[in-house]
Amino acid sequence: MMVMHMREVIVARGHENIRATHRTTLEVTKDRELSLRGDCIVGVDADKSISELSSGLKERLKEGLKCKITLELPDYGLKEELFGFGSEKLTFDHPTDIVVRKSSFVCGRTLLVKANKAARDLSREFVSHLRYPETEIFFIIEIE
Repeated sequence: MMVMHMREVIVARGHENIRATHRTTLEVTKDRELSLRGDCIVGVDADKSISELSSGLKERLKEGLKCKITLELPDYGLKEELFGFGSEKLTFDHPTDIVVRKSSFVCGRTLLVKANKAARDLSREFVSHLRYPETEIFFIIEIE
């Protein structure tokens, strides 16, 4: 079987209530509003949810493959990278959210498990730019 590089980009925006302090998860959401309780969220108004990702990407993630996520702020020249793994238990059925987890917990919002970073592990300089609604965030998913 030929191994194919897969890449999918989700575009989201910043929000004044982004804190990115959660210890075990990181999330982007299609929701436009965010309360201070959403401390794992790093982007709102995303152009895709987990259910809208390509079927090819979902199939590869169900194989448990290692996956790289790059969070990029093109207006500031800043990037953060993290790694995690897919799981055969993934269902990809949430209508608004995409969640990366350090744990092995899986629900309909879960994209990756056993990740090496969560929201609080992002640099505080990076997070400071996420507090502006005009900030554009690229959430790039890559599988080798």
